[in-house]
Amino acid sequence: MKHLIPEFDAMRKRLPPDAASSLVLPCLRRIQEDRGYVADSDIAELAAYIPVPRVQIEEVLAHYTQYRRAPIGRHHLQVCHNLSCSMRGAEGLLGHLQRKLGIEAGATTADGRFTLTTVECLGSCGTAPVLMVGDRYHENMDAAKVDALLGELP
Repeated sequence: MKHLIPEFDAMRKRLPPDAASSLVLPCLRRIQEDRGYVADSDIAELAAYIPVPRVQIEEVLAHYTQYRRAPIGRHHLQVCHNLSCSMRGAEGLLGHLQRKLGIEAGATTADGRFTLTTVECLGSCGTAPVLMVGDRYHENMDAAKVDALLGELP
């Protein structure tokens, strides 16, 4: 994380002096972009840098599903399972992915190609069920569309 400090310093300069805790989200985002996830050592270093209590950073990591605490596969598959997606087949979609990939939600395939997770809401209720692959939304999904999509991924 130390090599990111100049970027964090630049962000800090844009904030009022008493608003340093506002750096938590953008700094975590940048750490994750750099490493792929947020390690325990990153939390300790960030808490000391800002400074904020470590628990404040851990609370942010626990609350926001976009932050990861461990490495993930090359393709991150996120299945929305809120009420709208559930009513339109998200559980069946999740089950299909689990069978096809041979893993449970929260796991990564042995070859490191896919990580499958569930998320509470992707904000696309009108086009449910929704699957997010990396940063791209795939809406109105069903088993056939999932199979086609997986076949296109390198």
